[in-house]
Amino acid sequence: MPTDGPVEVLDCLGQRCPLPVIALAKRLPQVAVGAVVRVLADDPAAAVDIPAWCRMRAQQYVGATAVAGAPAFDVRRLS
Repeated sequence: MPTDGPVEVLDCLGQRCPLPVIALAKRLPQVAVGAVVRVLADDPAAAVDIPAWCRMRAQQYVGATAVAGAPAFDVRRLS
């Protein structure tokens, strides 16, 4: 059953491409299908890389927001 908010937050602030995507790829299989993982990432490439990774891996890119002024990207595990 999908949840609305993130079940986990990955703090990738200060990390450069491709580290935020690698962290997401390692963690997402460990959460339940339907769960949302939030990635905090201030590398400008993350805004492009995370949605692209979701398309390539058939996961749902929920969207971007800001948490305490930091860019945050939500991804729902679909499979």
